[in-house]
Amino acid sequence: MKFGVIVFPGSNCDRDAIYVLRDLLGQPTRAIWHQEIDVDDLDAIVIPGGFSYGDYLRCGAIARFSPVMNRVIEHAERGKFVLGICNGFQVLTEAGLLPGALVRNRDRHFICDRVSIRVESDRSPWTRAYRSGQVIELPIAHGEGRYYADAETLQALEDEGRVLLRYCTPVGKLDASGNHNGSCHNIAGITNRAGNVLGMMPHPERASDPILGNNHGRALFTSLLANSAIA
Repeated sequence: MKFGVIVFPGSNCDRDAIYVLRDLLGQPTRAIWHQEIDVDDLDAIVIPGGFSYGDYLRCGAIARFSPVMNRVIEHAERGKFVLGICNGFQVLTEAGLLPGALVRNRDRHFICDRVSIRVESDRSPWTRAYRSGQVIELPIAHGEGRYYADAETLQALEDEGRVLLRYCTPVGKLDASGNHNGSCHNIAGITNRAGNVLGMMPHPERASDPILGNNHGRALFTSLLANSAIA
């Protein structure tokens, strides 16, 4: 697969994503400056974490209007893959590629930690290398990561099986103690209806190299590669 990682002013996880995709997984990968518009050669686009445009106005609100984002929307509409991580998830909701919003954490504090995440389904191209119900550990680092949506949207996400990842306790229980930012329904990651767009607040790229002592995030990327091989 050929990957592109978007770089906005203020992105700070772009190099992490490129390292995992290019150096660890051996995939053709290039950085895409936010003013570029030529992405037709790419199979998958990653919108990385960071503080695009300094998070002015609100997280992702300005990045949504970068020239590259119109191409990202077209890329998604063509059925190609888009992954938004942390700030990238915020950008995807601002761009309308995913429903809901990411708002201030429940306790209004920035959280930087490793947390337990439950994989809700192994039928998505993003999670086929996991098991349904598997509990993994991924880093989070955000101040506005609490997923919020109205009751109708939340019900649709549940009914359509679009909640792929949830915050949980180490044994997989869904309760307030495992929901560090207070997200509705413990949501940590969702997809669009087609399943080719994934937004998630945890950082799989920061848990993909065994040298870090945790490679639980690597299977998210290998899931996508395996799906491409099957296709």
